[in-house]
Amino acid sequence: MTEPDAEPATVHFADGEFAVLKRGRFVTCAVSGKPIPLEILRYWSAEHQEAYAGPGEALQRMAAAR
Repeated sequence: MTEPDAEPATVHFADGEFAVLKRGRFVTCAVSGKPIPLEILRYWSAEHQEAYAGPGEALQRMAAAR
């Protein structure tokens, strides 16, 4: 059996904050597929409910959504 922290977290993204719905250590970047530890998660979209590894990935996603 795997540890809950070794699995991805389920997160609800809001404007300026996020809530962990299911415990885990990371979420996956919607653009690159990279795991993002929750303690360094800084970029996400509340509208799309997606996490991004950094500002480059966030801008890439916004450009693709146009």
